[in-house]
Amino acid sequence: MIIIPARLASSRLPNKVLADIAGMPMVIRTAKAVANVDSVVVATDSQEVIDIAKEYGIEAVMTSSSCKSGTDRIYEAAKNLNLTPDEIVINVQADEPFIEESVVEEMLVITQKYASSSDVIATSCYKRVSKEVAQDPNLVKVVTNLDSMALYFSRLPIPYDRDGNLSEYKAHLGLYGFTVAKLEKFCSMQGGVLEDIEKLEQLRVLDNGYKIALTEVESKSFGIDTQEDLDKAVKMYTL
Repeated sequence: MIIIPARLASSRLPNKVLADIAGMPMVIRTAKAVANVDSVVVATDSQEVIDIAKEYGIEAVMTSSSCKSGTDRIYEAAKNLNLTPDEIVINVQADEPFIEESVVEEMLVITQKYASSSDVIATSCYKRVSKEVAQDPNLVKVVTNLDSMALYFSRLPIPYDRDGNLSEYKAHLGLYGFTVAKLEKFCSMQGGVLEDIEKLEQLRVLDNGYKIALTEVESKSFGIDTQEDLDKAVKMYTL
């Protein structure tokens, strides 16, 4: 199952999940982009989002406005939907209307691979970007070990290229895979200092001594975090 967390409030771009992209709300564009991969549910704290999703034939469930993160929100939705502990849930961010089906399919594969692993709490993915693109703090970077496990995520370009020979960075895409049982585990973890500093919820997993497994993907998708991103998205749909 694919669950899309859609919190209406946003500090950087208010009500962005309902931002109009060529005549359709962003969250609906995202839901329709992945609807052929698996069943899709929008998890929201807004009756307005519930009503709009219904208009477009997208299932949506109400969740608390007090959820600390998108992952907490999809866990609440999973409970409301009475999903079994071993069911796989893919978290797709509502601000990814250009996400490719192939990326979500790869997320299903890697999540199934690690479903029974006790130390891998979540799975995710990354794409390679240029040094110039990596300077954007809204684009999260990740470093991995030889087993493709995350070592750290940061808004800064990491690793630091002391000799100036690094031409590409690993840019993290905001997709996560869990079993429902691992979602519960994540949501019971104590929030760490790193999560609070970087404002990146995935650091909670690393802070608590668990792993995130990643897979490399090819993707032209980008998250919509700013008005500039939204303007770019609208332009792409109207070309």
